[in-house]
Amino acid sequence: MTSPTVPRNSITGETRYAGTGTLGPGRGGRFGEKSLFLVPALFVLSAVTIYPILYVLWLSLHRRLLIFDISKFVSFQNYGFLLADERYWNALRNTVYFTGVSVALELVLGMSIALLLNGAFRGKGLMRSIILVPWAIPTVVSAKMWEWLYNPDFGLLNYLLGVKINWLGSPFWALNAAVFMDVWKTTPFVAILLTAGLQNIPQELYHAARVDGASGWQAFHRVTLPLLKPVILVVLIFRTLDAFRVFDAIYVLTGGGPANSTETLSIYAYKVLFQTLQFGYGSTIALTVFLFVGVITVFYVRLLRRGME
Repeated sequence: MTSPTVPRNSITGETRYAGTGTLGPGRGGRFGEKSLFLVPALFVLSAVTIYPILYVLWLSLHRRLLIFDISKFVSFQNYGFLLADERYWNALRNTVYFTGVSVALELVLGMSIALLLNGAFRGKGLMRSIILVPWAIPTVVSAKMWEWLYNPDFGLLNYLLGVKINWLGSPFWALNAAVFMDVWKTTPFVAILLTAGLQNIPQELYHAARVDGASGWQAFHRVTLPLLKPVILVVLIFRTLDAFRVFDAIYVLTGGGPANSTETLSIYAYKVLFQTLQFGYGSTIALTVFLFVGVITVFYVRLLRRGME
């Protein structure tokens, strides 16, 4: 009685077992060899992300003042001080306000521009190029430009409005001025992403909506928004995380003033770390920023998954 023939791959010589569709014992070894190529990438990833996070966590548990050569383990005392630090909570309020207002305005304006760019008209390519100019300008250059525009004596904004407002010297106007600058610079980015999403929506759906007697608003509400939801969530992820971590734009524009009215968490962490050299408490502030960003990311990713289902 002859034994059944075990099929083999004519090219590689690998044995496939009947009814399983899997390779023989040699496969695991080859997979292990291939996984070795991931080791350098994992090492680099650990070196540039995991190690710094763990080091910041370690620093947050110490009272470390380089100027006095002090390094003492204090457990969670830095976190207790943070909870009672009114300046920290002020910075958090500024950060939340800046993030919420700027992202909301950018989404509304970006959607409006995207709907305009998605239409058919002459010069659409030129219009897209012009709209992208603010986003292409480096953030530091934009901040210095707006600093001159906001100048109370020689600024163009006061001249055009016919008013005499110290935009960057007033605690109320300074933060709103920073929001306006961020909206001006980043709205084109939102508009381009939303335009790409609109162009992927089949036009047949709009034709069917018109046949059913749907108005323009109904077509937007029933067709455009549901199909554009994944793109909107991606835009919100990018912009919310970027706005929450804002540093360079506000730091160049106001430096966190006046009277800390525009000081965000990133700016406060920078000042504690590199101006007062309190590496322990500064690391505590920086770690809270990391945790906030992580929570925001998880929240949006879950929304995105629900939208894709």
